[in-house]
This record gives sequence, C-alpha cells and structure tokens, in this order.
Amino acid sequence: MSAESGSSKFVEIENDTFRNSVGTMDETGKRKWVFPRKPKGKYTNYRNYASYLMLAIFFGLPFVKINGNPFLLINVIDRRFFILGQPFYLQDFFILALGAVTSVIFVMLFTVVFGRIFCGWLCPQTLFMEMVFRKIEYWIEGDRNKQMKLDRQEWDAEKIRKRLLKWSAFAFISLTIAHFMFMYIVGYKEVFRIMAEGPEHHSMKFLAMLFFTMTFYFVFAWLREQVCTLVCPYGRLQGVLIDKQTINVYYDFKRGEGRSKWRNNEDRKAEGKGDCIDCHQCVVVCPTGIDIRNGQQLECVNCTACIDACDEVMEKVGLPKGLVRYATEAEIENQETFKFTSRMKVTTVFLALLIGFLGFLMYDRGSMEAKFIKPAGSTFFIKDGKITNTFIYTLLNKSNERKILTIKVLTPAHAEINYFGSEKIILKGDEILKGNINITFPEEDIQFSKQNMVIGVFDEKGEMLDSFDTTFEGPFKLML
Repeated sequence: MSAESGSSKFVEIENDTFRNSVGTMDETGKRKWVFPRKPKGKYTNYRNYASYLMLAIFFGLPFVKINGNPFLLINVIDRRFFILGQPFYLQDFFILALGAVTSVIFVMLFTVVFGRIFCGWLCPQTLFMEMVFRKIEYWIEGDRNKQMKLDRQEWDAEKIRKRLLKWSAFAFISLTIAHFMFMYIVGYKEVFRIMAEGPEHHSMKFLAMLFFTMTFYFVFAWLREQVCTLVCPYGRLQGVLIDKQTINVYYDFKRGEGRSKWRNNEDRKAEGKGDCIDCHQCVVVCPTGIDIRNGQQLECVNCTACIDACDEVMEKVGLPKGLVRYATEAEIENQETFKFTSRMKVTTVFLALLIGFLGFLMYDRGSMEAKFIKPAGSTFFIKDGKITNTFIYTLLNKSNERKILTIKVLTPAHAEINYFGSEKIILKGDEILKGNINITFPEEDIQFSKQNMVIGVFDEKGEMLDSFDTTFEGPFKLML
C-alpha cells in the first residue's frame, strides 16, 4: 500500500478525482513488474559519476591500509575491528555506540532538510540496482519497450538465450559482491586464501559466501524496487520527518495543471492549460513505477530520473524546464525560487559539527589502555614494616608502534614496584600483554584499610600514556 507523508499533496486531475497508485502493485494487490525506460540527462550524468566513485570506493577499500591496518574491517567472529585504519576493541564499543547514536541523529536531521537524497544517490541498494544490474539488463534485453515485448514473448530460443545470459551475469555479479563484502569481514588476504584452498577446507565459510550470493541475487534479480517500497525502514521513516520546508523531487502542480496533450501552435495559457502535456515520460522512467504528479510518495527515492525526462520534453516543446525539480513544497505552493534558508544553513553547520564530533570520538581514544586488578581472593602481606599488594596488569597498545613501557605509582608517594620480570615492558603494536607486579608501601604511609591509589603507564620518553585508579589494601586501623 502507498503511504504518503504528512506534507504530500494530491493534485486534481482531468476527471476531477484524486488518484493514488502504487507503481509496483495493481488493484488486486498483485505485483506489477516495473520496466523503467533508460533515463538520460544532466542529473543522470551526475548520478553516473557519483556511482562510479562509490563503486570504486566499495571495490577498492578492502585493499587500502593505513599504518598497516585495514581501512575498514568488521570481523565479529575474531573480534577484530578497524575503522579508518584505527583498531577498535571491546573496551571501545561505547564509542561506537555514541557514534551510532550520532549517525542516527545525522540521518534524521539530514532527511528533515534535504529529503531522500541519500536514497537516490548514495544508497547501496539504488547504486547496485540502477547503476549495475539495470545497466546490464538494458545491455542484454534492450530498453523499456524491448523488455516488455520480451516479457510477453513465448519461451523461444531468443528469450531463453537472453534470460539465461542475464541471470548468469546477475549471479556472477552477486558472487563478486559477496566476495568483496566478505573482505570487509575477514580481510582480502583471507578471502584469497579461502578461494585458493577451496570449499572442502572451509565448508562453513563457503556456505556463508553462498548464502550472501543467493541473497544478493534474490534482491537484485527479483525483489528489486520492493526493497525500497516495502522493506527499507528509512522510506517509511521519511513520512514523519519531512515537512513543507524539506527539499524533495516535486512536481509543480500549480504550473502543470490542467494537463493536456501537446498541440502545435496552440496558446496553452490562453486556453487555460497547464505546462504538463501528459506525456507520462516522468512515469515510464521511474524505477519504482510511481507518478510523481500525484504528490510526494513513500515510493519515491529521489533518483531524479523524472526530472531529466520532464526537462527533455519541456525543451522539445519550448516550455520552461523545472516542471519537475528539486524544491520544497512551500516553494511550489508560493511559486518561489529555491533559497538556501537560514534553517538549512543552521542544520548544515550542525551536521558538520556532528561529523566532527564523531571523528573526535574515533581518534581521541589514546594510544594505550591500562588496567591494574587485584587477583581474586588475594590480600596484603606485611614484612619488615612494609605492606605489599599484588596486581595483575593488562596493557593494550592501540597504536601500530612498538612501545617500551614503565609503571609508576602516582599517588600516594614512596611506592616500590617489584616486577615479575624486566622493569622495561616491551609491547608491540596492536598487542595485549598481561603480567604481575607487587606494589609496596611503608606501613606508616597507609592510613586506611583501603587506600586510593593511581598507577600510571609511561613510555620511554617519560610521557604518561594512561592511568588507572584502584585501591591498595592494608590492615584495619582504628582512627581516634
């Protein structure tokens, strides 16, 4: 079912009724296959350039390393995470949680002002569907009319050949996408090793790869635009986020109504006709099969194909372009030109600050994390007027550099540290090291049965990399 947003406006058409159609569903609720015409125009060219860049990033990023670390790796199985070349550990997941919350806020604010530009220009579903699979479909089966003819055609040699070629190409691309997705999980070297050794040595990973391949094939060969119209929660969320000041792809109903077919040498304005010549070109290019003239709809992904199609028709008949364009509903209603309002400026600045905050969270984690924990069930012991506690330390080097570390007690003073090994702790990059130390204080320096203590970890240059607050235990003293 189609669900319009609160700001959507239905427009009256020739028979004085209101029309609300779902392009992928007929009146009985049965799916209608969408055969969009191949778009062309200014915005289509821009989207092509953007898609080439996005595809290059997707297929190239697994091979990019920063300081020897993968640019992006989400290895849940082995609990290895790298974002922008920075290693993340379980201790850092609060940062990722804050980052996720920040991202949600960013998406909501972005949608409130700029609409669903993400859906039409950056969404992986749209990117692969329209810029990869759909282009292959055009190449094998032809444009809209040829695809519709082939669909109605009996299963003769031509149809079998074209369908098998298309399905094989779709399967191969789905397999390729699955392999590259797997590289973001286990790394490209591991994927190449699995491929070289074969499925008999990696049966579970092979089944996982096969599952991803079948999922991608199902999505792009059959489910297609229904991911946007039925599955994706973002499309439904937009209905409560956009308002009359939100930028979206809109049909200028004040300029376009009433619709009438084009006739040469007519004065449409004198005859009370609008600029829309009812050619339906904005409909036949739509990848979700909607009529943008019915108002803003849930199914619209802001792909701009209707803008290019309408502008092409307007240019041919000598009418001004922009009958379908990026605009706000308020601009359409008031017949105003687009303005970058104060609201948009403030929101853009705030979005930039959110990105900066997210970057700060990711990079301001320190290069070292240290913990000093007393072993379970341990206590203190006293010898020669000195109290000794044993601690287990855990040192995590979050950098790629080899570090030579020393441990010092910052407060209270007069502490002695006895190492179970060398006083110089050598820690490789991205390494976790555990060990034991004894910390001793003169008995007169310990005033409480649990004395607050701060332990610091220093590098060979004397710079403190991290500190840890703990307690030092001693005998109970009655304070008079």
